Amino acid sequence: MADKLTYKEAGVDTVKAAALVGDIRTHVQRTQKQRQLMGGYGLFAAAFELGDYRQPVIVTGCDGVGTKLEVQLEHDRIEDAGKDLVAMSVNDILTTGGDPLMFLDYIGVAQLDEERITRLIAGMADYLEECGCILAGGETAEMPGVVPEGVVELSGFCIGCVEKEEMIDPATVSPGDVLVGYQSDGVHANGWSLIRRVLREHGAEFDREDVEALLPPTRLYYDVVTGLRESGVRPRALAHITGGGLPENLERILVGRGLGCALEVPDWDNEAVRKLLRHVDDESRWHTFNMGIGWVAVVEESQAEAAAAAGPGGVVLGVVDQTPGVRVGSKC
Repeated sequence: MADKLTYKEAGVDTVKAAALVGDIRTHVQRTQKQRQLMGGYGLFAAAFELGDYRQPVIVTGCDGVGTKLEVQLEHDRIEDAGKDLVAMSVNDILTTGGDPLMFLDYIGVAQLDEERITRLIAGMADYLEECGCILAGGETAEMPGVVPEGVVELSGFCIGCVEKEEMIDPATVSPGDVLVGYQSDGVHANGWSLIRRVLREHGAEFDREDVEALLPPTRLYYDVVTGLRESGVRPRALAHITGGGLPENLERILVGRGLGCALEVPDWDNEAVRKLLRHVDDESRWHTFNMGIGWVAVVEESQAEAAAAAGPGGVVLGVVDQTPGVRVGSKC
């Protein structure tokens, strides 16, 4: 009689996976300093009580890291991938005026690498701890033969909540309102398919230091949102500048109502980015990269100065007008 196979021999080690849950518990615990789950971590589902909200509105976000992950793995920046994963979803939650409450991740690998996954989750926990969001759980899937060796599939999901009366409503944006931008920490997690092609075709122009300068994780704009609240500034709209750049992300909140703006964007003070942009079409760069501005608040004119001072790198970019479309310009 032929020997019978085990799941481990097929490439999946459930014992090792169960042990990993214990290994990451310390990182999970540091995301529960401001808020706590109902029940323990590691159950079949996570629960959070909304008792502190009078008229709670649930807001959700889902995103990934995209092809930037390939370069992060190559340069051993796996913690940064965890930060990118969190910021891409949490920042979207923040645009509603909501609080990020719970975050879940999906990690797909060929074989479990405890050290790499623990570092990845540590990066997530760094950002989640910063904004008081609980790492509520997720899924780590071993899929030999489906996920290639050395590859990590990565997705993140955030659940937030906002009081109905405090929800930010872009429909209130009016001509004369001011757009205040806040600097990015680099190219963040968008445009990496183009960046990778530039690096393949013009790699001799970029040393390791240049590539490292392109890799900082997506900035978490929780500090800006907190600063706006503490300054008494109530934004009419907030925009997270991701794929599509300033034009497409701002058009979401302007063009549908027949509004637009002309933006004067400061120079992007990043030498590695300047090298990159030499090989990118002038128009395409605006629709691919954040061009140094990763977050925009639309506020009443009387609050523009306070809004610009509410977070690092705050600067007035332009004014809402009645010419549909976003027109951009800078010296980059």
